[in-house]
Amino acid sequence: MSRQLELIATAPMGLEAVVARELKDLGYTDTKVENGRVTFKGDLIDICRCNLWLRTSDRVLIKMGEFTARTFDELFEGTKALPWQDWIPVHGEFPVEGRSHKSQLSSVPASQGIVKKAIVEKLKQSYHTEWFQENGPRYVIEVNLLNDIALLTLDTTGPALHKRGYRKLITEAPLKETMAAALILLSRWNQNPSRPFYDPCCGSGTLPIEAAMIGWNIAPGLRRSFNSENWPAIPQELWQDARDEAIDLVRDDIPLNISGSDIDPKAIEVAQAAAKSAGLAKEVTFQALPAARIQLQGDYGCMITNPPYGERIGEEKEIRRLISQLGRISAEYPTWSFFAITPTKQFEHEFGRKADKRRKLFNGRIECQYLQYLGPLPPRH
Repeated sequence: MSRQLELIATAPMGLEAVVARELKDLGYTDTKVENGRVTFKGDLIDICRCNLWLRTSDRVLIKMGEFTARTFDELFEGTKALPWQDWIPVHGEFPVEGRSHKSQLSSVPASQGIVKKAIVEKLKQSYHTEWFQENGPRYVIEVNLLNDIALLTLDTTGPALHKRGYRKLITEAPLKETMAAALILLSRWNQNPSRPFYDPCCGSGTLPIEAAMIGWNIAPGLRRSFNSENWPAIPQELWQDARDEAIDLVRDDIPLNISGSDIDPKAIEVAQAAAKSAGLAKEVTFQALPAARIQLQGDYGCMITNPPYGERIGEEKEIRRLISQLGRISAEYPTWSFFAITPTKQFEHEFGRKADKRRKLFNGRIECQYLQYLGPLPPRH
């Protein structure tokens, strides 16, 4: 199958432009940015490469088709007309998921059933059988109904891309790896990864570990598997080529100065275990330390953090004190840049100054501001 495919990199709300920039850096210039996704052209090898390399996207999908579907008949016929037999073998497992918004076909379970029935009918014609055991590779199909337009996709990823494989344990309120990578890319620290990097509220260590992976150009999907690795339609040698390329592009000769701290010793244990699992135990240092005792090393560093949100009763005073301490640290180290993702409305007041830039992001379902306090850039040598 050498024909060009239409692929979709899904994006968390507010990060579409970041995902598009990642794709451009990977060499995909013909992109279309929409709410929650970036569409681009690619071939089979690009399914492999994008699953391995995309840091801020949630999934890589194949766009199977898009058509008007105001009735179940239109949904059935439009689905049946698509080339499912090119992808799904006779023994493939093909569950159907669905979403509907502002569409006449508002019942998601009914729409899922119609799509499933249409695909079965199409595969019956191709394989000349009446029964499908579905005990083979997994092909997750989604029907997304928006304004009476049905978008049918095939998920090449499986478990979402934020599941890198290094975080076996989690702390109470973990930051997704995809969001952590986005915060780092938005800070532009990656343009000079030998600069110091520090997270004073590191929790399970996601931000420092993602920074180390970015600094050394380690493909985030290198240590995990994907549903489409088991698909007959994608030759195994393409996956091997993509993995070999990713290994060749690792830049482990770059000196890193990445560390994190947290007041909770148990969180530090989790962070250290995650760094070890990621193969970065020697490159990232963690210590149990309250913010008041932090001493930063080096100049022109970058501090990025996801401070506690204070959702429990009685925590607000502690959160305000922490933010004030972070503001004092920022004032003591004028060459450093500081970044924080927070839903706290009074953050800038407690921090002691207005942010230079703000960006609305969603940490899970929580609306946050990504506040950016920009220090001077390091002098050019």
